[in-house]
Amino acid sequence: MALLQTPMVQTGLKTPTFKLIGTDDKIHQLADFKNKAALLVMFICNHCPYVKAIQQRLVSDVKILQADNIGVVAISSNDPNDYPEDNMSHMKKVSKAFGFTFPYLFDETQEVAKNFGAICTPDFFGYNAQGELCYRGRLDAFSKGERPAEAKLELVEAMRLIAKTGQGPIEQFSSMGCSIKWRNNKG
Repeated sequence: MALLQTPMVQTGLKTPTFKLIGTDDKIHQLADFKNKAALLVMFICNHCPYVKAIQQRLVSDVKILQADNIGVVAISSNDPNDYPEDNMSHMKKVSKAFGFTFPYLFDETQEVAKNFGAICTPDFFGYNAQGELCYRGRLDAFSKGERPAEAKLELVEAMRLIAKTGQGPIEQFSSMGCSIKWRNNKG
């Protein structure tokens, strides 16, 4: 598995639209989040060790954001033919096991990931209420280890700033993780 880092944020890019099936068997779309103070779009999956290492922290950080009227959605775009652990059945199990309080969507065509410019898991995109990209960074500084109690909650702080001011933090650190597992386009 190649370790990738996300590129630095290009602020102002508009939120790409999406309309995807979730682990709750419902269709979710960008319009579902129109009354939120900000929107966090996360590209995650089930098999990536970088995602597995942060799952518990991610769930608790998301609850903080949701309490602040920040919309949150997770999308899995990996090819389940090559990575069966990333299929919908396993997505439902992971969502239930970790108590996801946010929609966990499956991007079967991988077009949504391409439209966002997602390259790895995890990959975090923070948008203001006007749908402008303000943050593309990491959850925190502890990608594969325990987060000390006194550690800065980088993603939480960034999204709160976006919700309050419409702007992201000046200093942003790239997320890093496994590459999105793209389908082989064989004839």
